[in-house]
Amino acid sequence: QVQLVESGGGLVQAGGSLRLSCTASGRTFSSYAMGWLRQAPGKERDVVAAINWSGGRTYYGDSVKGRFTISRDNAKNTVTLQMNSLKPEDTAVYYCAAKASYGLVAAPVEYVYWGQGTQVTVSS
Repeated sequence: QVQLVESGGGLVQAGGSLRLSCTASGRTFSSYAMGWLRQAPGKERDVVAAINWSGGRTYYGDSVKGRFTISRDNAKNTVTLQMNSLKPEDTAVYYCAAKASYGLVAAPVEYVYWGQGTQVTVSS
């Protein structure tokens, strides 16, 4: 089992940047596929970005391609989402999620472990 704790959310103006971090407990972090998902009010939870166990493969949702970057540091049990050129439509609660897998997990329903979420608000 793994526990996930997110940090780094907040309020930013459109065009600005934020960096989200997720720290995982446990000694087998490198065997987990990781993802960042978000949910806006009244909308479904979507995968924003995902990364495989080694960091060698990544996935991005169409709305964030070219603006967001996911990365991981297996030595520090962390996964990071760098968000640039933020837009008001990026406003949502962002969740870090994990699944014991050596593949790439791009569907919300496949994730097993979830963080508590962190609010990101982008003002226009």
